[in-house]
Amino acid sequence: MVRPRSVKSSEAPRAPERGLREYGEISASCPRSAALLGDPFPIPRALRPVGWALVAAFTLWNGWTLALMARGQTALLPGGATRAILDRGPFGVSRNPLYLGLIALDVALALLAPSAWALAAVPVGVLALTWGAILPEERYLRAKFGAEYEDYTRRVRRWL
Repeated sequence: MVRPRSVKSSEAPRAPERGLREYGEISASCPRSAALLGDPFPIPRALRPVGWALVAAFTLWNGWTLALMARGQTALLPGGATRAILDRGPFGVSRNPLYLGLIALDVALALLAPSAWALAAVPVGVLALTWGAILPEERYLRAKFGAEYEDYTRRVRRWL
């Protein structure tokens, strides 16, 4: 059996000190992808309060929305049975208030990280959400509620 040779610390390859320091600074302030790729532009730290405000808005908005959904005894998870079209509170402003809150949270986390890559990924996430969840839910609601849902779509926008 061949045993691995132990390497003395003086023989081990070392990265240049400056490179490690820069990597440490990047990884301490950005998500892993930004540390590996580097952000294409810096996000000013002055935007951190905006990130915290969006976290607070998400918490209040989605909490209110979930409370109305529970009160209306409608499904909380996509694919669950819907008993009624909710059109009060956040549902009177947006047909997708929970998703709108999650998008605000995505932006908040990108600002708090701070990560330009995470911020740039938000529109991609919105497209995926629209295609994978919203459009199928709209088809379901049209089939289940017909003219009542069509009237709701004329009164309330998908987003804002």
